[in-house]
Amino acid sequence: MIYAGIDIGGTTIKSGLMDGDSGKLLADMSCPFPHARGVTGTAEDIRRSVDSLCAEIGIPAASLGGIGVCVPGSISPDMSMVLDAYNLGFHNAPLKAEVEKLFPDQTVTLGNDADIAAMAELNNGVFTGHKTAILLTLGTGLGGGIILNGRIFRGGNGNGVEPGHFVVDMHGDLVCTCGSRGCAETLCAATWLVNQGRELVRRNPDGLLARYAEGDPDKVNARMVIDCAREKDPDAEKVFDTYLESLSTVIASLIALFDPEVIGIGGGVSGAGEFLLAPLRQRVKEKNFFKKEYEIVRAEHGNTAGMIGAATLAKVGY
Repeated sequence: MIYAGIDIGGTTIKSGLMDGDSGKLLADMSCPFPHARGVTGTAEDIRRSVDSLCAEIGIPAASLGGIGVCVPGSISPDMSMVLDAYNLGFHNAPLKAEVEKLFPDQTVTLGNDADIAAMAELNNGVFTGHKTAILLTLGTGLGGGIILNGRIFRGGNGNGVEPGHFVVDMHGDLVCTCGSRGCAETLCAATWLVNQGRELVRRNPDGLLARYAEGDPDKVNARMVIDCAREKDPDAEKVFDTYLESLSTVIASLIALFDPEVIGIGGGVSGAGEFLLAPLRQRVKEKNFFKKEYEIVRAEHGNTAGMIGAATLAKVGY
């Protein structure tokens, strides 16, 4: 059986078809997230993407085993509504119902993107064989999924968990998209690196990062900042050092609460590999209440985790 997995992010909608037996993607594609068209427009783009992928592999959409959809935000306990997805502009949004209108013959399941990515790692990734694990996804925002006793932990009230909105600096200058001040997301998401990089280009138009960005602050991305730090550019190294300090503080705090067997790092920033993970492990060790070195690894599924996890949700549920 083939299942569709839809990963809605702040900038793109990623859609994939997964083989239910192997857990592998058979086809995938992405399209821009339609901010101006809201929930209805999002559902329409999902329908077009799934139809295109099914045509690509030569099957009718009606033959799918189910459709899983994940979003970067909180989901209602009955799994039908997106309560708050600030980077999407969704609040009390009936996304499941809108998608079901366009797929009347399919079962549609809805989940939080980081929960779903953790599910992908648990079923066929770096969490396989573990009972307690934490996944942090470092992208436009900061998401997180927690595995307790071998299952996704969705909170005592079923609202899920939001480590991105764990307050790191209550007196900080940065206001989160949720309206609070000093959330982990404001300091640990790729967006923070981008904003700091843009400021570097403005301040030093002759610097290495400015050359990477062709002098245009709007061309800066997180990878450029990390690459410049890798090349030992002093300004970029300082930014990256501050980033590591914030991220290690968040991880050490989560370890104190959950004592996980393994911590997985996903999202675009995880692409830095050991350049990120090696110093991160050391800083977390220095800050840990439990005086040991924890296993901190790169998530296996990377940018496909949302699609694979959402398709897995469609197959097995929570």
